Amino acid sequence: MSKKILFIYNANSDTGSKLLDFAHKIISPATYDCALCSLTFGSFTENKQWKVFRESLLAKSYELEFLHKDEFQKSYKSKFGHAFTYPIILVETAHDLEVLVTTEKLNGFETVEDLVAAVQLAVFSNS
Repeated sequence: MSKKILFIYNANSDTGSKLLDFAHKIISPATYDCALCSLTFGSFTENKQWKVFRESLLAKSYELEFLHKDEFQKSYKSKFGHAFTYPIILVETAHDLEVLVTTEKLNGFETVEDLVAAVQLAVFSNS
């Protein structure tokens, strides 16, 4: 399995979008559209359990790339041309991008523990 994992948020990277997302997470977190954002970040800081897990992947020489959907589409459209739904977690192979954790699974997770367990299962069962 490749050592490069891409985490793509269901949010855009421009300042206006970031401000709206920030406000949405505070005012109505249950209706926020990015489960990956909600699970990995609180309103102001990165979730501590997620940070420990993320750092453990880095320590095992995994390359992690975190992108907003507009950044992903710009960087990978010409190379792969896939139409993915967001949020999503992908792994880069020699010839393609493969889905590691689907949008549906991410949207179903209630806790960061659910997310960590799914990523661990996908990464370490295929390594």
